This record gives sequence, C-alpha cells and structure tokens, in this order.
Amino acid sequence: MPLPWPEIRDKAIAFSREWQDAESERAEAQTFWNEFFAVFGVPRRRIATFEEPVKKLGAKKGRIDAFWKGQLVVEHKSRGQDLDRAFVQALDYFPGIADRDLPRYVLVSDFARFRLYDIEAATHAEFALKDLHKHIKRFGFIAGYAPQEIKPQDPVNIKAAEQMGRLHDLLKASGYEGHDLEVLLVRLVFCMFADDTGIFSKQSFRDWLEARTAEDGSDLGQNLALLFQVLNTPEDKRQKNLDEQLAAFAYINGKLFDETLRLAAFDRKMRATLLDCCALNWGAVSPAIFGALFQSIMDEKARRNLGAHYTSEENILKLIKPLFLDDLWAEFNKVKSNKNRLFDFHKKLHSLVFLDPACGCGNFLVITYRELRLLELEVLRAVHSGPGSRFLNIHQELTLDVDQFYGIEIEDFASQIAQVALWLIDHQMNLKVSEEFGLYFARIPLTTTPHIVQGNALKLDWTDVAPPERVSYLLGNPPFVGKKEQTPKQKEEVTAVTAGIKGAGVLDYVSAWYLKAAEFIRATARTASLMAHIFYCLRSVRKRDRICP
Repeated sequence: MPLPWPEIRDKAIAFSREWQDAESERAEAQTFWNEFFAVFGVPRRRIATFEEPVKKLGAKKGRIDAFWKGQLVVEHKSRGQDLDRAFVQALDYFPGIADRDLPRYVLVSDFARFRLYDIEAATHAEFALKDLHKHIKRFGFIAGYAPQEIKPQDPVNIKAAEQMGRLHDLLKASGYEGHDLEVLLVRLVFCMFADDTGIFSKQSFRDWLEARTAEDGSDLGQNLALLFQVLNTPEDKRQKNLDEQLAAFAYINGKLFDETLRLAAFDRKMRATLLDCCALNWGAVSPAIFGALFQSIMDEKARRNLGAHYTSEENILKLIKPLFLDDLWAEFNKVKSNKNRLFDFHKKLHSLVFLDPACGCGNFLVITYRELRLLELEVLRAVHSGPGSRFLNIHQELTLDVDQFYGIEIEDFASQIAQVALWLIDHQMNLKVSEEFGLYFARIPLTTTPHIVQGNALKLDWTDVAPPERVSYLLGNPPFVGKKEQTPKQKEEVTAVTAGIKGAGVLDYVSAWYLKAAEFIRATARTASLMAHIFYCLRSVRKRDRICP
C-alpha cells in the first residue's frame, strides 16, 4: 500500500539533507538510489536493477546505472557534470532494450540536481535536490499514486484489444477455447490492470511471469492456475511455505478467481505474447470501451472493424446527462455551501440504483458510475474544503459503490466483462480520490459486486434481477432488429412478450424491451415518471449508434 503523501514529503526532506554534500558517482551512487526509492516506501530491489548490461548501436556495450523495466532508466553522474550528456547517454541504451521493456521515464542526476523526462508526454522538469519535496508528485509512478488520464480515443485501448486478440487466437488454435478461454482472458486483463494501478505492488504479475515461469511456456498454465488459487485465498488461509512472490499477491475475492478452469498449455510464443500484453500501460485503458473492444476480438469479422460495435462514450453522455446527470449537478451547485444539505445530497447519490436490461459489456453502467463518482469527488471537496480539514476514514467517506448497478446480458463472456469493467472503473476512481487527498484507498479484497445476470432479458423476470421499488433509472441500448431482419428465434421471443397485442408481428425487436420495461414498473408508485425515463432511455436509434433526444 502506498505511503501517504505527507509522509513521502517528510522522507524527501530528510533524504535531501542527508545527501546535500555527496559528490562521487562511483563511491555513492547506488546507495543514493537505494535511499531515493525508499523515500516512496519502495525497496529498490523489488523494481529496479543496477548496472544492467545492454547493447548500444553498433557493437558497443553499456551498463544502465539503474533500470526498471517498462518504467524508468536512471543515468547518474558526479556532481557538476553535464545533465544533457547524461540524457543522451541514457537514450543510447534504448536500441538495446526489448520493445516491451522500453521505459516511459528517464531520470538523470548529479546528486545536486534531478531532471525527469517523460518520453511519452515529451516533457521534462529540472529541480535541485533541496527542492525534491516540492516536486515529489512527479514521481507518483514510483509511489503508486499514478492515476492515468483515461481517454476513450487513446490508441492504447485498440492496442490492448489487439494484443489480447493475438493471445486469444494462439490459445484457440491450440484447442483451448470456449468458456474456459473467455474466463482466462478476463482474469489476465484484471491481473495486468492490477499491475499498473497499485492493486498489485509494482509490476509484480509481470515480474512473477518472467522470474517463475519457463521461457518455453511449458509450465505457465499450471503456474497461472496456482496464482489464481492464491488470489482467491485470504492471506491467513494460505500455505506457510508458499513461494514468496506468490505470497505477496493480495487477496482479491469477488469470485473473480473462484471457478476452477481447465489447464491451458502454453508455448514459447504464447508466453511472449502475454508478456507483450503486460508491457502495455493498462492504467490508461478505458473500462468503458475496452470491454466492447475486448469482446470483439472473439469475432474475426467484428475484429476487422475493431471499435465499431459499441455505443460511444459521447452518445452515452448525450443520454445520461439530460436524463439525470445535469439535474444532479444543478442540485449539487445549490447545496454545496450548506454542509447539512450536502450530506443529504451525498446520501441521495448512494441511494440511486440503475438497471441496464441489455448491458452488453457494461458501457452504459461504467460511464454512469464514473460520472457519479466524479460528482461524489466534488461533494468530498466541498465537505472538506478549508484549512485543517482532513479525512478520518476515507473508506467511510466514499459511499458510492458498484452494487448500485444491475444488468442483464445474454452472452456469458460479455456479462463477465461488464462485471470486471465496473470493478476496474471503481479502482480508477479510487486512485483519483487517493491522489486528491493523499491517502491511498483501494477496495481490495472485493467486498461488493455488480449485479450482472447472464441470461435472455426477454425471457427473464426483471423483478428477479433487481427490485423495481429500488431502481431509479432504466437505461441502455437494446438491439434494434426490423421485422424482416429478425431470426426465427427472435420472432418467437417478440411473439412471447407481445402476446395479445394486435399487429405485434410488425414490431421491431426492441419493442419487446419497451413492453418488459413497462411491465417492470407497473406496480411501483413512480410509474409516470419512470415511464418517461424508460422511454427516453430506450429511444436509441441504431444508425451508427445515434441517440435521438
């Protein structure tokens, strides 16, 4: 668990005083960097190696002063030496580093000065050793405070789906397919996300893969099965003689790792592909769209048009903002200066319940949850504004949770993705809160679960999925299929729902969702208002997923 920012700042001040007179790179550099990483509560041995050998361009060889795979290259010089030359020397190592190990950051220092380069953002900052504490948040990626800017259009979403597609194809071609393959891939996505967002400590999943599995992949399947078992076992219930790297993994719970899967036989290429997947920045992946992209890798035809088969974030916001979000923000702005009314408003947010009866991979639910958590963050800022205000228990302050969300999805794989996507967005929002208030917060082990039911929404009784008296809003984008395009099975489903309605044979497939929605709310006291909400929510025209107001 990351240290609180105030403690890290205190350690940085002490570190700066300790090293203010250091001069010789040869004599003191390694001790300097060991203690530098300790400022953030991270043992250097866990994440970085000294004097890593690497081939430069041509036949030259070099040694990287300190190297953290995929994250950081450190080049250290004696006091007063040229930091520009140090940076050029650090870049000279890049051609000899495997693509999946290329770092995002380069840090050069001469004891008295630091210069940190962010290669991805093409920015850098330089500051004196004595001012380290003032710039400490630049090193959030070391401390574990590194909430990413999540952009739906970020190429990392497509790249992550494509890489997982390659792994999927290799496993499927080997004969490992169906439900076991789908669950395995969902679990791997969670582990890689956990590696990059602080659920696991500092790339521990990737390091475990590299250190504890054979390069030819021959033992990877059974080792993954053992890891999943560990992740599903509380720390106090695990064997005492468990491998130390395995024992360091957190207990996850949530039944994500509960099911026993058929062992997958990996080979060298599969293992290398999995490691390539691990090298991506999963902290920047958007759970709101990655689920749909991830699902499309299972369909070769859909994969050729990757990204075209989900409702965009822009269109989801067009729906939820006028439906409820705009009103909630307006109400917040009215009460934010009154602590008592703000408290009641916060309780109201916690009371809201959402049902998507055609949730797919959870896009609507994920975006809705994210927007509510952003609003909750503003509530917390307003409550704790002013000098001396601080959290006594951040866990008690955050009341919104994934169990406010219900969904129905006919496809098993998509329903699993929807559940995991809600957990992922929950953790991303927890990181934002942690960064805001300097107190790390994670809901691990998972104690609450989204209510995602796998089944045919036109055959299920929705009241068995969610209590209608609690549901605040129905929303989503059910499938639109005209009379002529419906399969015999779809015609049968529509007929069963529309029994007794004259002329129902010409109805679009989506009409069955309208009728089921009306049936769902018929007995509630809020029928009129909810009916308006439902018909607003479901009035989505499937022409490039255009949503009409």
